[in-house]
Order: sequence, then C-alpha cells, then structure tokens
Amino acid sequence: MPCTRSTVPALLGTFLLLTAGSAKATSASPAGHGFGKVDFASSGAPAAQADFLDGLALLHDFEYPSAAEAFRRAEAIDPGFALAYWGEAMTFTHPVWMQQDLPAARAALNRLAPTPAERRAKAPTGRERAYLDAVEVLYGNDTNEPQSFRSGVADKEARDFAYEKAMADVAARYPDDIDAAAFYGLAILGTAHAGRDVPTYQRAAAVLEKAFERQPDHPGVLHYLIHSYDDPEHARSGLRAASLYARVAPDAGHAQHMTSHIFLALGMWQETIDANVAAMAAVDRMRAAKQLPPKRCGHYIAWLAYAEQQLGRFDDAKATLSACRTEAMDVKGSPDAAHSLDADDSSGAAFANLRLAYLVDSEDWTGDVAAWELPPFATPRTRLDFAFARALRALAGKDLAETKRAISDLEAVSREVLAIAKAQDDPNPTYRLRPEILLLEAQALLAEKRGRLDAAEKLARQATALEDALPIDFGPPTITKPTHELLGEMLQRHGRARALDEFARALALAPGRRLAAAGFAASAGSPKSPDIPSPATTPR
Repeated sequence: MPCTRSTVPALLGTFLLLTAGSAKATSASPAGHGFGKVDFASSGAPAAQADFLDGLALLHDFEYPSAAEAFRRAEAIDPGFALAYWGEAMTFTHPVWMQQDLPAARAALNRLAPTPAERRAKAPTGRERAYLDAVEVLYGNDTNEPQSFRSGVADKEARDFAYEKAMADVAARYPDDIDAAAFYGLAILGTAHAGRDVPTYQRAAAVLEKAFERQPDHPGVLHYLIHSYDDPEHARSGLRAASLYARVAPDAGHAQHMTSHIFLALGMWQETIDANVAAMAAVDRMRAAKQLPPKRCGHYIAWLAYAEQQLGRFDDAKATLSACRTEAMDVKGSPDAAHSLDADDSSGAAFANLRLAYLVDSEDWTGDVAAWELPPFATPRTRLDFAFARALRALAGKDLAETKRAISDLEAVSREVLAIAKAQDDPNPTYRLRPEILLLEAQALLAEKRGRLDAAEKLARQATALEDALPIDFGPPTITKPTHELLGEMLQRHGRARALDEFARALALAPGRRLAAAGFAASAGSPKSPDIPSPATTPR
C-alpha cells in the first residue's frame, strides 16, 4: 500500500524498531573495509584470501569496478587461484541491469586457462568446480562471439536461464553455502529480461528469505531481497532488509543507496535523502582514495534530488542540480572507465534528466534553470530531455509559435532515440516507448491550449495506456511527468470527470508524489490528502 500521511509514521516506527533491535555491529571484510561480512572457503593461497573476500563482498554490493580490482589483486598474489578468476568474470554480468560484457568475461577466464576443462582442473574441490561450471554456463565458450556485450541478446537470454538452473543445482548440492543461495536468488532476478516480472521477483524472494533466516547479515542476501521487493506493492516486505543493509556495508555506496529503493517506493522522503547522502559520502571516500574528485552527478544524486523535490525543498534540489551541472559542463569527453561496464561516465545525461525532473516538479518555467543550455557531448537521450523541457516551457509561456517549433524538435529527437532503442533490441520496452509517451504528452497539452479538449484528453489517454504497458520500475518515475498525473491535472482544470481516479492511479505507481497528492486532495475536496487506494485496487 502506498504511503499516505497516516501510514508514514507507522512505517517509520517499524523501520526504527528494526534498525535498533535487529542489526549487528558493523560487519567488515577481513581486510577491514565495511563492504559486508562474507565467509567463503576456498583453496587460494592464504595471502590472497583477504582480497578475494573483499572482492566477493563488493560483488554482492554491485560495486563492480572495485570488486574486479580486488579479484585481480588476489590473482596477482596467487596466479593459480581459480575462484579469483571466477570472481573477476562475474563482475562482467550485471543481472538486474541486464548488462553483460561477454568478451571481457571470457578474457578473464582465459587468463586462468584457455579451455573450460583446463580451468576446471585448476579447482581443487568439488564445490569450487561447481562454481566454475556455473560461470562457464553463464558465458559459454564460443570464442567467435562478436566483440560487443550488446550483441547476441537472444543468446544471452538463453544463457541467463541456463545459469539460473546451474546455480539452483549448486545451491541444492551445497545447502549450507549462503553465497550459493544468494547467487541463485540473483540469477532468478537476472531472467526478468523484459523488466520487472512480479512472479519471477517473488520466486527470487522466496529463495532469499530462506537464506536470510540462516544469515541475516549477509550483504548479498540483503541486497537481493531489497531488489525483490522494491516496488510500491511489495516494499513493506523489504523494510527489514533495508534496516540492516546500510549498517552491514557502510563503505559500499551502492549498499547505502539500496535502502532508498524501499524508502522511495513507500514515499519515505527524508529516509531516501539520508540514504543517498550516505551513498555519495561512501562514493567520495572511495574516489578520494584514488585521488579522484567528488562525484556530483549520477544515479544516487537523482534519487536524492527527487526526494528533496517531493518535500518541496526546491532550494536544496536546485543546489544538487547546480553541482551536477558544473560537473557535466566540465566534461572533456568520456573518461577512462575503471571497468568495461562502468556506467559512471554520463554526467551530461544525468544532468539533463535531473534538470527535467526539477522543472517538472517545481513548475518553475521562468527561472534560470529553464534557460540552462545543453552540456557538451550531448547524446540523443540527453537532447530528448532538453527538448521535452523546452516544449513544456513554451506551453507554460503560452507561446504558440515557439511551442510548435519545440514539439517539432521533440519529434525529431524522439525518432533518433527510438532508432537507437530499436537497434539495441532490448526486450524491456521502457526506453523504446518513452520518446513516444513524452511526445504524446506535449501534443496533448498543445491541443488543450488550442481549446481542443476532447483531442487533448484522447492524446493523454493514449499516453497513459502506453505507460501502463511498461513493466513496473523502481526509483523516480521514468516518465518524468507521469501520464496519469498529467491527465488528472488536465481533467481537473476543465472540471471533467475522473480526475480523482487518475490521481489515485498516479499515486499507486509513485506513492507520496507531491503533485499527484495535491491533485488528489483537491479533486477529493479535502485540504488534506485522504487515504489513497493501494496498487491492488488499481490494476496495471
């Protein structure tokens, strides 16, 4: 059930009780870093164990570049340490994000030995051989694969399902191996190729809940449980894991951030802010250790700014946005990545999306943010967010000629983004449909400005139908101006029926969202927001 004014205190009390009573003292890897406590028996040299265990904990935390570095340190100490190469190869698949660098993974395995049989021979125990067998299934052994991790999508999907079965076998063969159970749960999540598939996610949760009963402070179990529950309908079930994970892995930025997957899904805005402030502090500590400057754009920043905006703290949100803008404008080109799948190279795109969200949520179309220009090296997706913001600004200013030009520009860049999405052949339709949805929203608002209310409502309902067809996602809305919120506001402005239904639907998808809650309250004729229907009463 989404958070309302009445449910937030109860949820917060539950969260504080769990935090105070359940969490152990901070767990650390043997090397003394707070990435989470793991205990994984292996045949590697004693001197290589600390780096291997650091790598394993970081792998569970999705700190992939740092995990790869730790595994490579273990390899350097013990060049025959089979599971160190297994661990490095595992960093080249990001199951929840549906990313994989097949050539890099195979290259890591080939440094151990050139064939699966020779690699298997280097694993002294049956359990270690089982892990190697599973990673061979995940990556196959076709050395002629095209040199792009975006190629062979269908083949990757088949390998993901085969890997899930392989990890199920490992977990069944070694029932006391908590890491096998954790990786099995993650492998299940990695088969939801078209986006969040609730039955698949709940099947993963069932595996992980059993593992949680055995080891409630395991970083992977906690992390993957949060992913299993991070949607508005199931997020309450993830509060327990969220209450523990940040304390278990205080030095992992992603661990700090992950707790906000539950908080945001429940409309717990201050907790979302606190989690992402802690995440960025951990990120900056790791960057400082490498003589890198603080990071001011990116995934965690977007969640932080969104929560600030939902509390109406627009000065804070603008400061967050301004810092990201400075970073984006200073980019001289794509930086060298620490890892082949390192996503930390898109400050311009992050800034564009952050700016659009700020403008949509603040509705400040006359301030300086609305006049800010594109960053250098702008991609089509970056230009899409700027084009949509330009159209909304023109509509707010009632400049019909500029609105037509802006929508024409939006149409052009939408075609570019759609072409890229089709070429990538991603089974998740979200980024394939997003340009069309944004364009429909702009066209609906233009029809409304022209007084063509029936046409405007029809276009807006086409947008809601497309958004409803998308898989449920986590985090700030992918459709930056949620379609049901836009339609509710349109119906409300003209006294048309069913505005309340649209705001209720918007809040079921984005609990606690400020503009939707205000619209719901106004449509209900109440100065305070009444209880909002749960997602179960507003089927997708």
